[in-house]
Amino acid sequence: MVVNHAQLQNWVSQIFIKNGFSQEDSNCCAEVLVHADLRGIDSHGVARLSGYLRLIKDGRINPKPNFKIVRETPSTATLDADAGIGLVSAPYAMKLAIEKAKIAGSGWVAIANSNHFGIAGHHTLMAAAQDMIGYAITNASPLVTPALGAERMLGTNPICYAIPAGDEPTFVLDMATSAASNGKLEIAERAEKQIPEGWLVNKDGSPSTNPGELKNGGMVLTLGSDMAHGSYKGYGLSAMVDIFSGVLSGANYGPWVPPFVSFLNPLENSPGKGIGHFVGAWRVDGFRDIQEFKDNMDIWIRRFRQTIPNEPNHPVQIPGDNERLEAEKRRLNGVPLVKKVWDDLISIGYEFENPINQYAEPTT
Repeated sequence: MVVNHAQLQNWVSQIFIKNGFSQEDSNCCAEVLVHADLRGIDSHGVARLSGYLRLIKDGRINPKPNFKIVRETPSTATLDADAGIGLVSAPYAMKLAIEKAKIAGSGWVAIANSNHFGIAGHHTLMAAAQDMIGYAITNASPLVTPALGAERMLGTNPICYAIPAGDEPTFVLDMATSAASNGKLEIAERAEKQIPEGWLVNKDGSPSTNPGELKNGGMVLTLGSDMAHGSYKGYGLSAMVDIFSGVLSGANYGPWVPPFVSFLNPLENSPGKGIGHFVGAWRVDGFRDIQEFKDNMDIWIRRFRQTIPNEPNHPVQIPGDNERLEAEKRRLNGVPLVKKVWDDLISIGYEFENPINQYAEPTT
């Protein structure tokens, strides 16, 4: 199934409106979700819509939050998102960080009492569009075991930077700090494919290539997979994301981060509020003339593209290339949706008396 991205985005926005969101917030949610699909990050696009709707129905996402800044300096702030959806709270916080950066040179906002915020790249690109370097991180449901551990303690905890360039495209590093993102495991399971060894262990700690083991108590490994290959580095990066997103903001952290799925309740006696994020923006011209910087970023990018490849048919790419090229293709040809996701969207459409077919006719 292939669907026009603009029609899909309009339909998703209407579904959020029917769930009590304002027009502005609904548009924001739809934009972030479809942006993920455009960039080929299908696990974080409209495939997640039903999960958000279940959390709304369960009362764990507040469709009409009252965002409150609970602490602030000229360059920093802490935002209580009032159990709002991260698809709205993170862009709101990034806009605030950008405004602070315009005044102070950099802006940093910690967000507590939020929920899943979609793809980090969406938020960092907001800063890059303003000739700033964007930064976004979030903690997530505990699925990952620390180096040498045998217990779920951390999320896949992504780190993302977006750095503007001149004639070359924006450099976008958007990566999980685990050996693989949960989304890749979900995609492999839907496709009934095995995963590489080193991504996952079963509940007994034995290596597994079956993505379904995660639902049976398995654990994702940190980046590096084992100590000999640097799993302590992935653990360290993931820990920093958790501390910045949770401990610093007043959100939950470690094993207390609320699960995304509605059928699992947050742990009792949790130390914070909801899920946490941390976003930042800093002005390039605070360090160097912006045009000189962009010219040199172009040189950097072009030179790395010219790296002698290990395999002739696989040239060296720049972080963000795959997603950017996929977005160009999907804007032109439409967003492909696997049958399971399309069927899910059809069910959502009938439930909320807004059939998706009236907005987007799929083609095979």
